[in-house]
This record gives sequence, C-alpha cells and structure tokens, in this order.
Amino acid sequence: MGLLRRNPIETQVMKSVFIVVVVALILRGGDSRGVTKAKPKAPKKFESFEYSAMNCRAHSASLTEFGGVGDGKTSNTKAFQTAISKLSQYATDGGAQLFVPAGKWLTGSFSLTSHFTLYLHKDAVLLASQDLNEWPVLKALPSYGRGRDAAAGRYSSLIFGTNLTDVIVTGENGTIDGQGEFWWQQFHKKKLKYTRPYLIEIMFSSDIQISNLTLLNSPSWNVHPVYSSNIIVQGITIIAPISSPNTDGINPDSCTNTKIEDCYIVSGDDCVAVKSGWDEYGISFGMPTKQLVIRRLTCISPYSATIALGSEMSGGIQDVRAEDIVAINTESAVRIKTAVGRGAYVKDIYVRRMTLHTMKWAFWMTGNYGSHADGNYDKNAFPEITGINYRDVVAENVTMAARLEGIADHPFTGICMSNVTIGLAKKAKKQPWTCTDIQGITSGVTPTPCGLLPDQGTDKPGGCDFPTDDLPIDMVEIKKCTYTSNV
Repeated sequence: MGLLRRNPIETQVMKSVFIVVVVALILRGGDSRGVTKAKPKAPKKFESFEYSAMNCRAHSASLTEFGGVGDGKTSNTKAFQTAISKLSQYATDGGAQLFVPAGKWLTGSFSLTSHFTLYLHKDAVLLASQDLNEWPVLKALPSYGRGRDAAAGRYSSLIFGTNLTDVIVTGENGTIDGQGEFWWQQFHKKKLKYTRPYLIEIMFSSDIQISNLTLLNSPSWNVHPVYSSNIIVQGITIIAPISSPNTDGINPDSCTNTKIEDCYIVSGDDCVAVKSGWDEYGISFGMPTKQLVIRRLTCISPYSATIALGSEMSGGIQDVRAEDIVAINTESAVRIKTAVGRGAYVKDIYVRRMTLHTMKWAFWMTGNYGSHADGNYDKNAFPEITGINYRDVVAENVTMAARLEGIADHPFTGICMSNVTIGLAKKAKKQPWTCTDIQGITSGVTPTPCGLLPDQGTDKPGGCDFPTDDLPIDMVEIKKCTYTSNV
C-alpha cells in the first residue's frame, strides 16, 4: 500500500495554521500590545500579633469592618457602638476582640461588653470628640451624691462599662487622646453643667485589665475603676500638662483586689489617688477600697502627690501595699487627705523602697482637708487613721521632711517610719518636721523626727511592717493571646 501524499497547497495551509497558533500562545503569555496578561491572584495578607491578657478570645474583628474611618475627622462613635454590639453575641462563645488599626479615630463615648477585648495598634490614636452630643449624661455616683465639677450628673467616660465581667482594654502602646484643653477651658470658665468625662471608667464589674496604652490630655481623671474587683492596671503611660485641672492618673475607687504596676505618670493632680466615697454618701454606700498593690510607679506631679489616700475615703481604705516607687519634682510622696465628716478609716498602709527627687514634702497627712459634698455631712463622723508604715525611703532636695496634722482629740495613730534618709534642699524649712495630733514611732530616720515620733533605736530591728503574703490579684494567671486578620 503506497504512502498518502499531500498537495503543496494543503501543506502550506497547515504550516500557516501552526504558526498562528504558536504566535497566539506566545503572545498570551507576554506583554505585547493588545493582549491582556492574566494576573495571578495576590496572596492574602494578614496582620498577626501576640499580647498578654487575663483571658484570650475566640472571635476577632477590626473596626474598619463596621465602617470605621481613621482620618481624624470622621466620627467613629457609631462604628464602635455597632462593633461592640455585634461582638457581644460571642460573650458565651469564647468572647471577642475588636482591633483598632493604625489611624486617628475620632469618637465620643462608647460602652464595652463582657468577655471582650479592645486592642489598639501601636499607631492607633483614639481622639475624644468635642461634640457634646456624643457624650451621654449619667447620674452622679451613689457614693458621691453629686458630680465633682457640678451638682448635677456627669458626662459618660470616653471608654465606659458597667456590670461587666472579664473586660480588657489593651494594645501595643496605642494612644487615647482626651483633647482635654476644650474641657479645661470650660471648667476654668465655670461653664460646665455636668462633671467632665474620664478617659476610662469601668464600674460594678470584675476581672478588668487595662494595660499597655498611652493616655494623653484627659478632660479629668484618666483611669477610674469603681465599685469593682480583680483589676490589673499595667504598663500605662499617662501624660497631661502639670497645670491641667484634676487630671489624676489612676483612681481605684471602692475597689477590691487591684494591682497597679509599671506605670509612668506626669499629671496635674495625684498620680494615684485611692478613694471610696464622699462624706455621708460614701458612709451610706459603705464600700471600701482594700487589697491594693502599687509597684514600680514613676510620678511627676509638682502640685500633688505620688500616692494619695483620700480625700474621698468615706467607705474606708485598708491594706494598701506600695513598693519600688520613684517620684521626681512632685509635691509629696504619700499623702493622706481626710476631714471631719468623712468618717470611716484609712488603716494598714504599707510603703517601702521609695526614691524621691526634689519634693516639697516626703510625707504629708492632712486632717482638715475640707471640700464637702454638701452641708449635710455628719460633723461627728471622725475618720480613723491608723497603722501607717513607711520604710526604706531615700529622698534628696526636699523642702520639708514631713507635715503630719491629725484631728484634735482624734489623733492619727500607729505611724511607723524606719530606714528613712531625707536630704534637705539648700532652702529647706528651718523646722523639717511639723507634727500635731499624731502618735507613732521611728527607727533610723534622718533628719531627726518630731517628738511625737520617738526613735526606737534597736527596739525595732526589722523596721516597719510590710506584708509577706501575696494578694489574690498576684495569683491571676496571665495568658499569651493572638490576633490575626486580613488587611
């Protein structure tokens, strides 16, 4: 059987078809004009990080998923409210975390939910709105009876929560800017109808963590846990002008089992102020602050205290432990503030290892602070101040060692100071100690204390008391948590 032969025309056609097909295939893979290159799908990118927290979360979301715009101009109040409301459905399913990405997020007040984490990226800035319509008005706190700035109610805090369990506000040192200048001017001009908002306030709650954030220019107090328990405040930087009014740093108020650690505070008021209610309202409410530990605090506050106890202490303050404290250019190291009408007590206070540079007073106790909620306070409600222990204190450039003023016929008792060295400034007061209506002892204190604090010599070789047991908050297990999201 012979071979089949193609004629020359057929052979040429087949060659042409072959060439066209090859060229087409080459062009499809190239960048020639008129041919669209098929772009491969870009791999998904993820933002992932770890952080430490009391509890981790099973569900995650970003504020941008709820319409958040980080341009510093668009209000994100509704975005925060919607996001938290949506994520609250996971409270019984492992909880949820809301991620705030880099950007400037203008917002008014919003409320947190239980089993929830708010996490701020290191380049995220929450900007407090100056639109009063974005600040709900709340009733006065029951243990205060009235607002601090005005007799009526108070503006809700920027970040607020009540009746919560397991709530965390943290970040990679992200920033919350209260833009307080607007509020400070209103306060000075006496134009406020309600008390200024705080940056963070959580009340009637338990298992709270506030950590690794920078707080700037709060309208008033910065961090205010109140009527709550099991609280960790850690790694917080707080900065406000030293002339700004009432910009207290951290104010645990009628709280139990609280730990404040590794915080740096520059403030126009007390760096830490321990409170528990005001006059007859605090006495009636009857909720003390107790089991509080303060460690590794650095404070700069030229017109106020490093740690203040009171003046609103009418529910009582007990078992406060402060150690490894540094104060620079601050009015006083530890100040107890109270008055007739406060009632209740400040007792079992333990302070050790304080380093003080440039102070007006190292120690200050005031029994005539005044500043009452109203004229109905009980003039027979005398506070009990007892069991106050200071040890291992070094101070330099101090104007006056101590100003200790109790209440006539109701002296402050059980004061103990040991191993205290106070270096006086060149222009120090001639009398370094002022003591009235107090009782106590000292050991190894320089300069020589007043006669109401006699030196015990070697009779108290171990120094003043400091507890050796751990508070329950020190035994809380901290977990390593993760967050991953599309960006």
